[in-house]
Amino acid sequence: MIDPYGGINDIQQRVLRHVSDAFAEDPVRILRVAKFAARFNHLGFTIAPETLQLMRQMVIDGEVDALVPDRVWQETEAALVGRSVRTYIEVLRDCGALKVLLPEVDVLFGVPQPKKWHPEIDTGVHVLMVLDQAEALSADLEVRFAALMHDLGKGNTPSYRLPSHPGHEGRGCKLIRRIAERLPVPNACRDLALLASEFHTHCHRALELRAKTILKVLEGTDAFRRPGRFEKFLITCEADARGRGGLEDRLYPQADYLRGALAAAAAVDAGVIAKDSEASKIPAAIRRAREIALQDYRRSAAAVEIQKH
Repeated sequence: MIDPYGGINDIQQRVLRHVSDAFAEDPVRILRVAKFAARFNHLGFTIAPETLQLMRQMVIDGEVDALVPDRVWQETEAALVGRSVRTYIEVLRDCGALKVLLPEVDVLFGVPQPKKWHPEIDTGVHVLMVLDQAEALSADLEVRFAALMHDLGKGNTPSYRLPSHPGHEGRGCKLIRRIAERLPVPNACRDLALLASEFHTHCHRALELRAKTILKVLEGTDAFRRPGRFEKFLITCEADARGRGGLEDRLYPQADYLRGALAAAAAVDAGVIAKDSEASKIPAAIRRAREIALQDYRRSAAAVEIQKH
């Protein structure tokens, strides 16, 4: 066995190590180290201190600034659909590359949230926990990307507003669009992330929403035409709800409630309504019928809940 770089020992010791100074010639290798650290994290692999230090120096020297967007997304996409996605983000942050490549995510670390709703307090830590939950709930790239993006708006909340984050949903959408313009993020990933950012707080409050507001959420997420994507939205919201300190195993009845709401509203026979209405009044008539169906659904759901108790 010829082993000039001591690779066998490193494998036995579970160490990821660069083998020559040529490593510094290609900044893509920083992304690959982060990806491999994530992929083999479950086996106990860690990055050699000297390799991590070299990665930090490469960032300081501006090597990461020259990375081609296509390569950044290619490696990030591979990490997102792999194991231990949070490790990929943690390694990039540890070496300083996250601040260059995804500053909108990097800035979340250290931003406080209300302890009442987020026992972990730190928004960046929360996002990592949401990634853990998304990984457990779905292997879908769109869901995992949306989980990473859902709270970006909290990164630019005015300091006098902290730890609350009013309006972070809309601010997050602007940042997601900026990332999608900078990197070749697939449209499906971008669009689900936008829905998660804009409507995740509505989803969390689903059980207390009026029928009119529920319909607004269903329409805003295009749930009637895109039920498959709406399902991914619900999974992302569930990951968000569970990605909190001590609440990882908490039930999330909001998802099933909104699934039922969609079914109730979608059961409205638009064809019959169209026959009985003037052409210009058909959309409003359908919308009103769906709202009535949702009112009935809310009442029946409330009755079932009362019977349980």
